[in-house]
Amino acid sequence: MPIYEFECPKGTVTERWVAMGTESISCPCCQKKAPKIISRFSFELKGGGWFADGYASRRPSGKSSDSR
Repeated sequence: MPIYEFECPKGTVTERWVAMGTESISCPCCQKKAPKIISRFSFELKGGGWFADGYASRRPSGKSSDSR
């Protein structure tokens, strides 16, 4: 289950581990409906394995895919 952020009408933002289909929760402060909000996220690919393990382009360098 992913972590999502929810914001109530009074502005309280709450993070929760919920199922992907969850659209709203009850605010822990005011008990009103707090809908899911879009928030920033980031990720970082670390180590040398992800590139070498098949996520790189398979085309040889210097050649384009439009060779006619």
